Amino acid sequence: MGALLAGSKYRGEFEERLKAVLKEVTASNGQIILFIDEIHTVVGAGATGGSMDAGNLLKPMLGRGELRCIGATTLDEYRKYIEKDAALERRFQQVYCGEPAVEDTVSILRGLRERYEMHHGVKISDGALVAAAALSDRYITGRFLPDKAIDLVDEAAAKLKMEITSKPIELDEVDREIIRFEMEKLSLKNDTDKASKERLSKLEAELESLKQKQKNLSEHWEYEKSLMTRIKSIKEEIDRVNLEIEAAEREYNLNRAAELKYSTLLTLQKQLDEAEENLTEFQQSGKSMLREEVTDVDIAEIVSKWTGIPVSNLQQSDREKLLLLEDVLHKRVIGQDIAVKSVANAIRRSRAGLSDPNRPIASFMFMGPTGVGKTELGKTLAEFLFNTENALIRIDMSEYMEKHAVSRLVGAPPGYVGYEEGGQLSEAVRRRPYSVVLFDEIEKAHQDVFNILLQLLDDGRITDSQGRTVSFTNCVIIMTSNIGSPLILDTLRNTTDSKDAVYEVMKKQVTEIARQTFRPEFLNRIDEYIVFQPLDSTEINRIVEIQLNRVKNRLLQQKIHLQYTPEAVEHLGALGFDPNYGARPVKRVIQQMVENEIALGVLKGDFKEDDTVVVDVSSVSIAKGFAPKKQLVLQRLENGSTELVAKDGSTELVAND
Repeated sequence: MGALLAGSKYRGEFEERLKAVLKEVTASNGQIILFIDEIHTVVGAGATGGSMDAGNLLKPMLGRGELRCIGATTLDEYRKYIEKDAALERRFQQVYCGEPAVEDTVSILRGLRERYEMHHGVKISDGALVAAAALSDRYITGRFLPDKAIDLVDEAAAKLKMEITSKPIELDEVDREIIRFEMEKLSLKNDTDKASKERLSKLEAELESLKQKQKNLSEHWEYEKSLMTRIKSIKEEIDRVNLEIEAAEREYNLNRAAELKYSTLLTLQKQLDEAEENLTEFQQSGKSMLREEVTDVDIAEIVSKWTGIPVSNLQQSDREKLLLLEDVLHKRVIGQDIAVKSVANAIRRSRAGLSDPNRPIASFMFMGPTGVGKTELGKTLAEFLFNTENALIRIDMSEYMEKHAVSRLVGAPPGYVGYEEGGQLSEAVRRRPYSVVLFDEIEKAHQDVFNILLQLLDDGRITDSQGRTVSFTNCVIIMTSNIGSPLILDTLRNTTDSKDAVYEVMKKQVTEIARQTFRPEFLNRIDEYIVFQPLDSTEINRIVEIQLNRVKNRLLQQKIHLQYTPEAVEHLGALGFDPNYGARPVKRVIQQMVENEIALGVLKGDFKEDDTVVVDVSSVSIAKGFAPKKQLVLQRLENGSTELVAKDGSTELVAND
């Protein structure tokens, strides 16, 4: 339709073009069937002041049965354009074409395999076709089968074709080594000492060996590539001959059809068999440098590239990381062994392919006092999965305390401002389908928010304001809450039982409070409730070290080094220890007593580049009869010196480690 409209400057020019097309169709006496893709474009096409559009030109011929026409459009565009023109609508029989099942998609791909093999010059295994249908159905939710599966196969085949035409890694490494040796040879030519001459002689021998290796590898690569190119050209010729045979049979040119079928085609098939046999022999000889077959691993890599979801086979390094996931999480989340283990198990289930494909990877309710690591665990998990904690989708539920704020999650309804922008939650997950979604302080949200969370937790999907389905089946859902915090603190203060026994009693009591706060249908959809325990003094000291190391890394950007003593860690931990507030006071103490003092020292010139700042504790006498008071001190260790230079200019000798 676009080609008919293009360049029609004058009134009546478009109608003439369309009439010429229709005349050719009707003159064929039913031998031509007109197919109009995106048929909704005929409504209003070519219409100007006082003229008819394409739809009105088609109606008379369609009504008389002179025109056989098939149109294709989507349900939305059919409703928007075709249904408004009742006369045009009743001249067509509506046939609904639904999305094929995965099994039907595999059959479609098998029918298309030969065409794609010929186009790209590679082979496509049956396992790759099955993987394309299954993985696209599971992980690519915004498109439909078979389109998305065909695109997967096409891109995987194109990627393999690029690898065939590009220089193999083995040959490229040899080329780089030769260039490095040639540069070294040039620099040694002008030297006359004995060591340089011996090195030059040795270098020339190594270069000769490398050049011979380069020659052999290049010959093998070129030979294998030429065989693949020949196979591709023969297949293209066979396809052309088959088309000629079909055309000859349609025209009843039986002599030509017989000649092509029983002479030309047989010769080409024999040449193809010989070329494929030569390629197989070469590959079995162990000299092969190229792959020629697309496998399910290639398909999985493309899916991972499109979606960011790690669906490819686990490498050994990934396996080791997953087995040691608890250790990785504990580097930033101190204590909370039960919470860390539960999250690690959920991630391992997902990567092993054992999680329910129709629900989120896992859903957790983190309950406990403030500052004990609930949000930090979500950030740490996001950093482990995506190498950045910015991959965490964080929704602060204190912003959703009003009834009308619910629309911000999935988007404003039609007719309201912001309808086209989408929702904060739905758009974030559409762009990053494999993510950690954190609902912070869930108890502060309005009750209507929980209606949306019900379908998210149960079916792993929500529908946004524009009718698009957003899948959460590859997300980890974490909800944090401070409910039961006073009970947790009181239980720990008033008991002498073991930690595990206290935890079970505490979890039972806090879960009971959660049942009184949240609706049963919401609680019933959460996989696991995890109660975070208050931090003790030992764990606070470990958090002090983590925070000091962060300060240390920031100072390194200014080329200033930071060291701290165990006594300083204990002193800062004691000042920042408060079971009611968790680890947050630690950050404030370090900010006030360490960061502020270092900032003053830098501005005054006390601490310069390449200096080492040591955080230590000194004892200060208050008065006679009173115990000395501990005080935090910052001292400068001069570059290359073993003496600490305090900010007042005095020195203090320190021992080397």
